[in-house]
Amino acid sequence: MRNLDSTVGIVALAAAGVAVLALLLCLVLMIRLRRLRADQKTVLGDGRADLVEHAAGLAGLVADMEDTLRAATARTDARMAAAEERLDATISKAAVLRYDAFNETSGRQSSTVALLDELDNGVVISAILQREQARVYAKPIVGGRSSLELSPEELAAMDQARRGPADPGAGAGE
Repeated sequence: MRNLDSTVGIVALAAAGVAVLALLLCLVLMIRLRRLRADQKTVLGDGRADLVEHAAGLAGLVADMEDTLRAATARTDARMAAAEERLDATISKAAVLRYDAFNETSGRQSSTVALLDELDNGVVISAILQREQARVYAKPIVGGRSSLELSPEELAAMDQARRGPADPGAGAGE
């Protein structure tokens, strides 16, 4: 043990201590690397892909999904626009007006029906009833106007249809 008291012995002892510390550090790093690889295997699966390659692959998948979503959204928007266009042409305003066309005591047996879409296109149908006969008139409506002359009851029915649901007992000629 005489050699441990000399400078060479002290340096050798210090080198042995540093070597032991380096060995312990290597063991700790090896354990951490094993845990990291186990975690990486959990994320990546059993394949031999690098984490960066895996992230790049995921980014590509996300980009593909984004493109698919954009295409599906565009298709849905186009279908929705077509449906809204069709809905604009459907009857959305309607009114029925009952009245006594000849001021008889027939109890308001005549009636006018106005059927209009959002652009005020449609038809006005009038049924004029008398004791011995009945007449039915249909007049096309484009943009809220007709090429045929409209009666006051037909105009009132169109106005009522534009205003929306009204009192069921209301009507012209009451």
